[in-house]
Amino acid sequence: MRHMGRRSFAMGAAGMVAALMTAGDAVAGPRPGSARRRRRAVPGELRGVWIATVANLDWPSAPGLSAAAQQAELAAHLDRAVELRLNAVFLQVRPTADALWPSPYEPWAQCLTGVQGQDPGWDPLGTAVREAHARGLELHAWFNPYRVANHTDPSRLVATHPARLHPEWVLPYGGKLYYNPGLPEVRTFVQDAMLDAVTRYDIDGVHWDDYFYPYPVAGQAFADDAAYEEYGADFPDKAAWRRDNTDRLVSGTAERIKEIKPAVRFGISPFGVWRNAATDPLGSDTRAGVQTYDDLHADTRKWVKEGWIDYICPQIYWNIGFAAADYAKLLPWWAETVRGTGVGLYAGEALYKAGDPAQPAAWQDPAELSRHLDLAATHPEVGGHVFFSAQHVKADRIGAMARVVADHYQVRARTPR
Repeated sequence: MRHMGRRSFAMGAAGMVAALMTAGDAVAGPRPGSARRRRRAVPGELRGVWIATVANLDWPSAPGLSAAAQQAELAAHLDRAVELRLNAVFLQVRPTADALWPSPYEPWAQCLTGVQGQDPGWDPLGTAVREAHARGLELHAWFNPYRVANHTDPSRLVATHPARLHPEWVLPYGGKLYYNPGLPEVRTFVQDAMLDAVTRYDIDGVHWDDYFYPYPVAGQAFADDAAYEEYGADFPDKAAWRRDNTDRLVSGTAERIKEIKPAVRFGISPFGVWRNAATDPLGSDTRAGVQTYDDLHADTRKWVKEGWIDYICPQIYWNIGFAAADYAKLLPWWAETVRGTGVGLYAGEALYKAGDPAQPAAWQDPAELSRHLDLAATHPEVGGHVFFSAQHVKADRIGAMARVVADHYQVRARTPR
């Protein structure tokens, strides 16, 4: 059941802006003091979209476009978010151990120019933050901590890439290159690389997706025996040691964000199943083939219970009634998990499945996603939804996103804080 989740790789004119903002204000309803305004004043609702840049999934639409063309495409994604009364974008800014800003730690991202390390002639992250905020959108910077490349040939990386300067940090697995999470110097480095963006930009959040230790590949082993031998003596087995490594990355990053900019929120979007109840009585009533605790060595439930993160956005990428992982069972499980913790809960939604003929019949119904929001409305712990991804928001093959907007996003909403 690998990638019941989303990402095969990831699995991102002033007049027009003014007009859009004016239109958005017009649908916001009466001024303070009215009944509608009072009803909408609490507690906020996140309405987000992921913009994936790895392999040019969403943006830029192709590598090597001019700076002006890239900027125009980015503006179009942001304008569309405003039109649909969304209020947050999750832009992938570190797709493969490279950067969409002038980082002192890592090279320019290949998705921009087609050549890793080549200056695109502008600052995508800085521009994105400025343009998102000008439209009233939050900008959450989405990082992938450990993925180095979607191939296994280090020589294809720019000569100054840290993975080439420190080959001992890197492991090939499943046709990709990864930094080894078991090395303390790796964890320090990837934190430094990501937090540079927190220091330099007015981002609203630090966001990670579902990739920690890589998804299992049949017949292959993640060759971290040497690191385990050096650092794993205090653990009962390698799995426990790996989970501790991931815990250290999460808790350490949380601490450092609060030291740098306390207002920046830290959130993670894991695969939707922590553990099946058949594996652990605390788990969900699911029969998923992947469990984040066991397979990705990511104890997502612990991060919530410990309060290390500000929000969790599980990828609940299945339809209501799906036997192995029913949305109607997973959403209440996550609601119960966050209850009383102070950690926000946003549901990751599989817009990309809507109208895909390869998906079950439920995903051919334009109302499926709207029913997800109906269900979420019965659980006060659910503070919003994030849709994967921007290209599918644009295409909206069968009108599923339009149905969500018509049914649930008739007025603007502020984000939860």
